[in-house]
Amino acid sequence: MSSDENNLGTCPVDRGLMRVGDRWSMLVLRDIERGLTRYEQLRTSLGIAPNILSRRLSALVETGLIEKKRYSQRPPRDEYLLTDAGRDFLPILMAIGAWGRKYNGAGTLSRHLDAATGKAVRPVVVDANTGAPIGSRPLHLEIPG
Repeated sequence: MSSDENNLGTCPVDRGLMRVGDRWSMLVLRDIERGLTRYEQLRTSLGIAPNILSRRLSALVETGLIEKKRYSQRPPRDEYLLTDAGRDFLPILMAIGAWGRKYNGAGTLSRHLDAATGKAVRPVVVDANTGAPIGSRPLHLEIPG
């Protein structure tokens, strides 16, 4: 284990939040998933200051959640696309959205619809081994050594 890995601690929640733990970064990932892949599209959608957006995009590229791809040479312009790690984060965003809808859901809210059925998506996080929803059964935390 490298010294950098050793300094991260054993908590995977902490390690994950170090990569995407801020509101703006998660909203950038949400918008890229929605098809807003260009800087100006993201800035307009989020209403974010340019310096903050630039920092978040750079950090998300550095941590491997998005990749930058050049779509115009003159003038030089890039778009941002989800990597496998970024796509794997989408269910987490959906779960956060479901929690927000349940506990902070006053007013009109957007929602995801299943393209085939037209029904609202209702994300649930389950244990792949048992199929039990997380939070429905007691768990034990194992802390390494």
